[in-house]
Amino acid sequence: MNTIHKSTNRRVFVKQTLFSGVALMLGFSLSGTAQAGTDEPGKKPGLVATNVSELTVFIRIDQTGKITLINPHPEMGQGTYQAIALLLAEELEVRLDQVTIQFSDGSQKYGYQLAGGSSSVSSSWEPMRKAGAAAKEMLLTVAAQRWQVPVTECYAREGTVHCRTKLGLRPFPYGELVKDAARLDIPEEPKLKRKEDFTLIGKATHRPDVRPKVTGKAVFGIDATVPGMRYAAIEHAPTIYGTVESLEATNALRIKGVRKVLIAERPMLHARPAAVAVLADSYAAALQGRKALVVKWQDADSSSESTADYFSGLYELAKSEGVVYQQDGDFETALATAPRQLEAQYETPFLAHAPMEPETAVAHVQGDRCEIWAPVQAPDWAVREIAAYLQIPPEHVKVNVLFSGGAFGRKAYYDYLLEAVYLSKQVSAPVKVIWTREDDLQQGPFRPGVLNTLKAGLNSAGKVVAFQHKVATASIRHQSGFEGGLPETQADDWARGDGIYHFPNSKYSFQLAKTRIPIVWWRAVYASNINFAYESFVDELAVAAGKDPLTFRSGLLADDHRAQQVLTLLAEKSGWHKPLPVGKGRGMAITRFADSYCAHVCVVARKTASVVIENVISVIDCGLAINPDNVRAQTEGNIIMGLTVAIKKGITIEQGRVQQSNFHDYPVLRISEIPTIEVFVIGTTGQPTGVGETALPPMAPALTNAVFNLTGRRIRKLPFALDEMFNP
Repeated sequence: MNTIHKSTNRRVFVKQTLFSGVALMLGFSLSGTAQAGTDEPGKKPGLVATNVSELTVFIRIDQTGKITLINPHPEMGQGTYQAIALLLAEELEVRLDQVTIQFSDGSQKYGYQLAGGSSSVSSSWEPMRKAGAAAKEMLLTVAAQRWQVPVTECYAREGTVHCRTKLGLRPFPYGELVKDAARLDIPEEPKLKRKEDFTLIGKATHRPDVRPKVTGKAVFGIDATVPGMRYAAIEHAPTIYGTVESLEATNALRIKGVRKVLIAERPMLHARPAAVAVLADSYAAALQGRKALVVKWQDADSSSESTADYFSGLYELAKSEGVVYQQDGDFETALATAPRQLEAQYETPFLAHAPMEPETAVAHVQGDRCEIWAPVQAPDWAVREIAAYLQIPPEHVKVNVLFSGGAFGRKAYYDYLLEAVYLSKQVSAPVKVIWTREDDLQQGPFRPGVLNTLKAGLNSAGKVVAFQHKVATASIRHQSGFEGGLPETQADDWARGDGIYHFPNSKYSFQLAKTRIPIVWWRAVYASNINFAYESFVDELAVAAGKDPLTFRSGLLADDHRAQQVLTLLAEKSGWHKPLPVGKGRGMAITRFADSYCAHVCVVARKTASVVIENVISVIDCGLAINPDNVRAQTEGNIIMGLTVAIKKGITIEQGRVQQSNFHDYPVLRISEIPTIEVFVIGTTGQPTGVGETALPPMAPALTNAVFNLTGRRIRKLPFALDEMFNP
């Protein structure tokens, strides 16, 4: 966040806070249009002619006392709907059951609006609290003026201002103060509460989105309806980039409710492949019409793509040095003189996001304006992409953010939005696009497959004296046209384990693989691929050194106090140093992601000729936990997802076509397969750090390290089959 000095004038302050995620502004109606505003310093913008006052862009209070809090970070199931509102409510001194929560609409005034990278809460920690504290100070000031007492004698509680010293004064509900409060200048440095005075933050509080989701009242993207809306079912090319050679739509048009069939496009970041859209009065009719289409596709140059060829290419790349982007000491000399040398390669597959709610959006294009109703991860990104696609001003685009039934990175990629935009413009009506499960799994984009090559040397005392990590993979940024051909930033970081271990002589390199297979961010991005290799290889080094894997890691962490604390608690809670019964094995792994730390111990057991996962013990340090219950829930979800990608099928492509189509051949972990999970949250007094992805990367290596401990077999390629571990 930009530093705001006390000498900063109000105009500069507003500009700075706008671009740092909090815009403390007056004079905007609920439609977002300025009312008699001015750019002249020292002059106040005109007041809104309504009974609703906007004390900051994130807080609206009407004269009846109704409070609306604006959440700029979409809810995908990760808990931001509650967490961001908690930050505002804590400082505003209101309970969550006293407020209505709304999502932002992509407008620039809300600043950064991404839900991704485990950044929503950490990026909002100071801006949202300042917004709440500023609004509270304005309300206190008005109450003090009316009572003719110093503002220090006033305090707020549950949406009402009270006086400490003069007994008998009637308290003022916020609704009675807000009109006058909106006339005040916004405090530049509002006083924030001390952490020991928090009444909401850090407590196990009820999530306000749970009841409407359970009762069916919550509106997800797939629930959206708009008057006059047409439903669209879209037939995409089986080789993703194919084009339409011929189309026969007669039978589709005969289906009752089908209105139109047209050749459309799927606007991706790096390509615009063709598609065929069926528009109808209902989705059932549209889907039936889609099945009746006869389309002859002309394969594109991607028709020869296969995951087998892709990985063969990675193994060839691994023979070269690649782009060395960091090295310390003299790796070659240290390795050559080390009495013990190890080398291993680890392969991770392509993966689909497979959210329970597939991609869906409603778009209505009217001239040079566009309105969207959709589950998106970044409404501000959506506004920019739609505006660029239609070549209209961003302020002419509005995004109505709805609840998302999962996303994991997929709903920050806006091909499905632009499909709806394209179709709406073509038919001059609102259009709702709904992808099928088959569309979602077969069209991508996917998490890229990665090959990790690691080398290390140990001295006679079992100390690592040389360490090398090479990452070969396709680059999301490169394929999408970002940052040219530079090494992928996230891959760089995670080849170093995000700096969690220190090696005296080390070298890190990146080898760029080019592919036409569409790729994009997946939960934890490259960390899910790379940490599997990193933590597996460190485990191999511990065994080669004849040392306990947890103690060995602790020795590599030097003075990283947070990591050491996580390992200490993990050893205690898992009984790590106690012997296991015969027929059981355990493994562990640790990671740092989004400035949080998480470590797992996984316990497995032999059951006849198979391995079963019995339990997972997890410790997470995410700074100050806004809601410890939600931290545990997110950690459990990450563990289940991490186990799924370790032992269930990945995405495979042959002759340009994805071989999986639904959950029968792209399975997820079933309830009966989920082990006992225990999560321990380390509470700290620092600010919050990431939670939504941190616990996923160490799960696969914790499992495979446990399998090695039980069977003596090293797993270096995911996914693997638990029922084959005792086969010869």
